[in-house]
Amino acid sequence: MALYEHVFLARQDMSAQQVDALIEQYKGVVESFGGKVGRIENWGLKSLTYRIKKNRKAHYALLDLDAPAAAIQELERQQRINEDILRYLTVSVEAHEEGQSAMLQKRDRDDRPRRDGDRPDRGPREDRGPREDRPRRPREDRA
Repeated sequence: MALYEHVFLARQDMSAQQVDALIEQYKGVVESFGGKVGRIENWGLKSLTYRIKKNRKAHYALLDLDAPAAAIQELERQQRINEDILRYLTVSVEAHEEGQSAMLQKRDRDDRPRRDGDRPDRGPREDRGPREDRPRRPREDRA
């Protein structure tokens, strides 16, 4: 069996529980063909770069699959006819990544609270004089 990473985008008006139900449904499809589902990541509701079928946001989900090609074909066929799925992508990989995906690592990094000590002190701006001492450059439109 081959290794795959499968990502799909579900409509924005679905609840998180409905997205989890979709994930379980597709997990059952893969397992019915003798495949295995490894890591499952629900990336949550994210903004789309451009509108897809009148949606500006979508629920993203990632599945690491170890399945035969027939299971992938059936999974994609079911997602093609499901109106709740906006897009899907399956990529064959040599090995699955260990740990969290880059998307979850980014979300964890963005969600952590900022502290005052995160930025170094820039210090005083002694290299510039007061604003009045600096000569004004003529503007292009003032000729």
